[in-house]
Amino acid sequence: MSTVAVEEEFSMKKAIVPMLAIITGMFMVILDSTVVNVALPTLQQEMDAPLSTMQWTITGYTLALAAVIPLAGWLMDRFGAKRLFLITITLFTIGSVLCSLAQTPEQLITFRVLQGIGGGMVSPIGFAMVFRLAPAHKIGAVMGTLGVPMLLAPAFGPIIAGYFVDYLSWHWIFLINLPVGILTFFLGVKFLPNFEKKAVPSLDILGVILAPIAFSMLAYGVSESANGWTERNTLIGLIVGGIALILFIIVELRQEHPLLELKVFKSSGFTLGVLTTWAMQIALFGMFTLVPYFLINVKGYSALETGWIMFPQAIASGLMMPIGGRLYDKVGARPLALTGLSFIVGSLVFLSRITLETSVGYIVGCLIVMGLGMGLSMMAINTHVLQSAPKKLVNRVTPLTTAAQQVMVSFAVAGLTSFLTTRVTAHATEMQVNPMMDLAPAIEAFGDTFLLAAGIATIGLLLAFTLKRPKSTGELSEEAKSSMMSGH
Repeated sequence: MSTVAVEEEFSMKKAIVPMLAIITGMFMVILDSTVVNVALPTLQQEMDAPLSTMQWTITGYTLALAAVIPLAGWLMDRFGAKRLFLITITLFTIGSVLCSLAQTPEQLITFRVLQGIGGGMVSPIGFAMVFRLAPAHKIGAVMGTLGVPMLLAPAFGPIIAGYFVDYLSWHWIFLINLPVGILTFFLGVKFLPNFEKKAVPSLDILGVILAPIAFSMLAYGVSESANGWTERNTLIGLIVGGIALILFIIVELRQEHPLLELKVFKSSGFTLGVLTTWAMQIALFGMFTLVPYFLINVKGYSALETGWIMFPQAIASGLMMPIGGRLYDKVGARPLALTGLSFIVGSLVFLSRITLETSVGYIVGCLIVMGLGMGLSMMAINTHVLQSAPKKLVNRVTPLTTAAQQVMVSFAVAGLTSFLTTRVTAHATEMQVNPMMDLAPAIEAFGDTFLLAAGIATIGLLLAFTLKRPKSTGELSEEAKSSMMSGH
């Protein structure tokens, strides 16, 4: 197939055909993140492991995603986007089959890391192709439209996982990726265009080594903080991760062709947008892990019932996302971010007041409001970040922001899970009860954790006031779109 050129006349019908494989691949990767959230309590019980261990099935996966995402641009230029996409889909599918065969927590975590290595580059490839195919004045609308099928995965993922866990076996939450992976592979072979290869600079080997060490050890230290901030494992993780992070920053700032272009943070608009995104992501993605755990372990709902309870949140987000994309093209990010984050903060505050008697309608209402806020603001803030980057560095923004998102997700899961565990112990000590026999400490601890998430989201809300509409809004250059394709 000939090299793709950006058409002067944009046609959604023409663009959607080559996007089919990307949409299917991203659907599979996102689906696998959401199904584990609902299955986590079952995995914990069947493998007889504590939550602090089993949460690494999520943290390890997201850290693996973060580790390989920065390589996406270099590898796309070196081998071509289509070939790289097919390779990563194959690795992800193989990792999924191995996860279904795991017998111990250690095996499952290891195979989840393999999944992450395979799936980590699917999103950068997908979004890079979308930016290459879409004209500048339609980016917000196209990104919003792309978000709808992407949100089908988190909408139906918990329900699919609940059905498998309750009526078949947890192994099927991973085996489901086998037919989807095969379908995605053949769609990619048939429909993906051959975007051009480019000359590549030498690979930043030190960055490749230091980044995974920094992020994984920091996440490990945060997760171990449930046992105390002065405990040996906590200090080892934080110290080693902190040193590796400092060295990584120094190396990247001195590299002519760095793995992640940190100089982009010199742009205040970009930095403020990224910080706003991080605060929102920590609050949201931490909740997406803990809410199913609360519903199953405290409220006593089945995995399938939990999936249905989570379903309206994803639907609300999916309905609002294209609206947010279109509004962004007209009003910019700040009004959407302020409105969306206000919804998120409010829903988390109301969730912090839940008790054992709280009705399912109350919980669903909170989740719907949270979904509306997420759909309205997330794509708008992400697009704002891309358009706020200096033009000479915009070609390196995609791997930076995508990798940072995965790191924030891993920190959210590790940090909020650790905080929850700490609060359960503290409340049990205050109440002088056994937390294994009495749910009261857990209920109070979940309330504390939801309130902490609301506080983090509030920081994002305050940062949203600083967002200024980039002068280039709706006018992303062809050079920028082309660089988004290469990803670095």
